[in-house]
Amino acid sequence: MQVTADGEGKSSPGGIVLLTLASAQFLMTLDSSVMNVSIATVAKDVGTTVTGIQLAITLYTLVMAAFMITGGKLGQILGRKRVFMIGCVVYGTGSLITAVARSLPVLLFGWSLLEGLGAALIMPAVVALVATNFGAAERPRIYGLVASAGAIAVAVGPLVGGLLTTYASWRWVFAGEVVIVLCILALARRMADSPAVPGVRLDPVGTLLSASGLGMVVFAIIRSGTWGFVQPKPGAPQWLGASPVIWLLLGGAGVLALFVLWESRQQEKGRPALLDPRMLRVPRLQAGLTAFFFQFLLQAGLFFVVPLFLSVALGLSAVATGVRLLPLSFALLVAAVGVPRVFPDASPRRIIRTGFALLLLGIVVLLAALDAGAGPEITTWPMLLAGLGIGSLASQLGAVTVSSVPESQAGEVGGIQNTVTNLGASIGTALAGTVLIAVLTTTFLGGAAANPAIPKEMSSQAQVELSAGIPFVSDADLHTALEKAGVAPATATAIVDVNTSSRINGLRAALAVLAILALVALVLTRRLPVVQPKNAEADGDEEEEDVDGARGGGAEPAASTDLRSAGA
Repeated sequence: MQVTADGEGKSSPGGIVLLTLASAQFLMTLDSSVMNVSIATVAKDVGTTVTGIQLAITLYTLVMAAFMITGGKLGQILGRKRVFMIGCVVYGTGSLITAVARSLPVLLFGWSLLEGLGAALIMPAVVALVATNFGAAERPRIYGLVASAGAIAVAVGPLVGGLLTTYASWRWVFAGEVVIVLCILALARRMADSPAVPGVRLDPVGTLLSASGLGMVVFAIIRSGTWGFVQPKPGAPQWLGASPVIWLLLGGAGVLALFVLWESRQQEKGRPALLDPRMLRVPRLQAGLTAFFFQFLLQAGLFFVVPLFLSVALGLSAVATGVRLLPLSFALLVAAVGVPRVFPDASPRRIIRTGFALLLLGIVVLLAALDAGAGPEITTWPMLLAGLGIGSLASQLGAVTVSSVPESQAGEVGGIQNTVTNLGASIGTALAGTVLIAVLTTTFLGGAAANPAIPKEMSSQAQVELSAGIPFVSDADLHTALEKAGVAPATATAIVDVNTSSRINGLRAALAVLAILALVALVLTRRLPVVQPKNAEADGDEEEEDVDGARGGGAEPAASTDLRSAGA
């Protein structure tokens, strides 16, 4: 069933619309993971360093996150379908330029700038177009499938990148993206559109403030592992004696606070505003965004730790690593499709809590199985459990957030939602990496000092030279480096052994932090709704499910009254 702008339903090719939106979500997310296994090859081909390619990946995430709220607002001004198609053209142009790039500046322009801007237009529009093209009863399933497409892209990205880089060229990844974009544009004509809202205009000051604040926060999070959070690492820049990260975070938070004040003032005076700040006070939206944040934080942290274990600790190829992640993709898709179909009227709060519990269980099982002698098979059950958890979350959260406001604001919700998920993913990766390297370094230096096979002078030298953090390297690479440095074979073997055990300790510590955060997420789900949005809209109110829900704010009015309850 397709829902037109006037709210009436009519027959439509829903499968085609779903394929179009899911393909777009898959494509936007693929860029964040597909090239991580090919960084060295790309750097060689475009005549730059690994740092240059890492900069391109960082800037893509930065541009996308900074302009996501603005992209959501443009959907109101120009119409969601038009903005979606404009975003596809911008993104496809960026992919084409990247595919033929021969230098880093061209790569940055095509990949980081154009693809980042295209994604910022497309992703909020996807959220709004689901609300436009599907009825309330179908939305949980559709949002689940669309979100699953993005999560699957993260899982299969290394496999796709590894296959093409090994057997063809990394350039085919971006050339393939151009073909997919052309197919999406052809299919997008079948989608219904919500027309532009008359009188709505862009807020230039709000755009500048939101982009600056979000850009500072995301950039700080990304650089925290390299520069240090508060105390600057050796060789890292310093601002007033501290790491630039803490100043960027404080500055970004201040700019975002100023952005909210500015938007409130614009609303009070009846002037154009980029965002209605009253939306941020809606309890259901707050709860949904919080759950989204923790989902992507845990998901990104897990996708950081597991591939490191498989590819570095065990020495698996990019292709073999991608194959080991496929159980997660399979389970995720099963849960995203199956939960709304089997439990169409189940409490969203109960399903989301179950999803976080499954994620927690998967992390704990992996943590328990991870040992120095463990093989790749230990990831199978944890990946299945995590996939079921992420799929359960994906099946509910999109409908929860969009149903918290009137449908006309779905694009704005999409912008906020995707901003929150980008922040969660950035923090998850940075946090897992920081904890891993910190524990690896501490354990390695302590183990080296206590090992009689390692000379004391070498241990003391390592304490000085590696205080900024020990690189996460495989045993083979470390052994080769030690041989080139002329280290005695017996000493080299002892150092490799210490590194092996320290590396496992670092991975276990990162997983332990993720497990704690999964527990926190379970605690913070008390304010999620207990009734499916379609039922809440039909009844005009939600019934209490239990005493816990009453105290946590689970019972909330339908979308049309939520903004009034927030002070609208």
